[in-house]
Amino acid sequence: MDICAVVMAAGDGKRMKSSHSKVVHQVAGKPIVKWVYDALCEAGCGEQVYIVGDKQEEIRDVLGEGVAYVFQEQRLGTGHAVRQAEPFLEGRGGYVIVLPGDSPMVSAETINKALSRMKEGDYAAIVITASAEDPTGYGRVVRDDNGNVLKIVEHRDCSEEELKIKEINSSMYVFKTPLLLSALGRLSASNAQKEYYLTDTIGILIKDGGTVGSIICDYEDTLGVNDRYQLMQANKIMNKRILRKHMMNGVEIVDEDSTWIHSAVEIGRDTIILPGTTIMGNTIIGEDCIIGENTRLESVQVGSGTTIDYSVASEAVIGSNCRIGPFSHIRPGTLLKDNVTIGAYVEVKASEIDEYTRARHLTYIGDSKVGKNVIFGAGTVTCNYDGVEKVGCTIEDNVFVGGNANILASVVLGHDSYIAAGSTINQDVPALGLGIARSMQKNKENWVADRNRLRGANYIKLDTRRSEV
Repeated sequence: MDICAVVMAAGDGKRMKSSHSKVVHQVAGKPIVKWVYDALCEAGCGEQVYIVGDKQEEIRDVLGEGVAYVFQEQRLGTGHAVRQAEPFLEGRGGYVIVLPGDSPMVSAETINKALSRMKEGDYAAIVITASAEDPTGYGRVVRDDNGNVLKIVEHRDCSEEELKIKEINSSMYVFKTPLLLSALGRLSASNAQKEYYLTDTIGILIKDGGTVGSIICDYEDTLGVNDRYQLMQANKIMNKRILRKHMMNGVEIVDEDSTWIHSAVEIGRDTIILPGTTIMGNTIIGEDCIIGENTRLESVQVGSGTTIDYSVASEAVIGSNCRIGPFSHIRPGTLLKDNVTIGAYVEVKASEIDEYTRARHLTYIGDSKVGKNVIFGAGTVTCNYDGVEKVGCTIEDNVFVGGNANILASVVLGHDSYIAAGSTINQDVPALGLGIARSMQKNKENWVADRNRLRGANYIKLDTRRSEV
């Protein structure tokens, strides 16, 4: 059976108050229009055409050239939009699925259900509907005595009686392709908006002797995104679905109201996600991890048994049984192997750190290669910028770096060497050697008394409290 799809994505999205096409705004880490595309592909519909407008390049960037595009120069209603796809539809048999490009909640399950109903009843079209507590703004579905769809009336054109109907049109349909083409050619703009309504094709098909059926789906599945508030609502709904999926797969999520997980994220069972955590992009987390509280991961690979607490990591690889945080920053290009500890106020950027190495606090490691079992004292800095380019250092296995040490760019610390606390190392240190680079300490006796620098009770002052609340 020939099955294709027409997706309406030409709207300007003025209510979004954005310079971008509304259908490329993201819901749960995926552009709205990509949700529609993926649902169609999952339902077995690979032949798709997108009706696009002035911001078509953004949509092309999202979907690529594996689908067809038709430019809609004027915006004269949904019927006019679908008419732009006539060259794509001509000569086709089978069914055409028509969807709005701003409805990220549509699922392959709903599409397949509509296709099945179409085949079973030999309908001219299937309308996907839902029941809305507040149907304001939606087209109403009017049925005949047999329960089939009689017509769809846009809100502005409804009578008083029709306004009382709770069943709404989702703007999602399945048509017999030749019948849709025939009906599109007979649309008129004799309505309050002076637009060509796709919904009028339903009445045309019925007048031609066809029967129009329907399926009723969950109201949430029909929600479109027209403004920032609706975008927020869509994110909340989709996020709860994603969280539920992970919990059903064995992930423990402590608080669904403060946890945000993007659609592409993978999490192993028995991992615990604590409140305030956001997991974004293509993040993959192993089993038996603890993530959070208040942690953000973006496109990070995390091995099993790792704990990440109050930290931020992006585009990095973190091995198994690592301990990260609190307040650590793992920046792009970082590779932490197994059993590494990156502690409080430690930042790692574009560096490779081997097993059992520990930087427990107040350390910066940038563009460097660090071996196994290295210990960084508090306040250690790899000075990775030489004034022209970023150049890290090399620290071999079993090195001990004392507190408040600076390791300059390109320096090599040989295996099993020691760096004395407070040193600024600008030359290589040989294996098994001790690097010391600090000035001689001098003590001046009675300096405080001689300079009258005694600090007694007269110098004790409380910090001023803010007067405003």
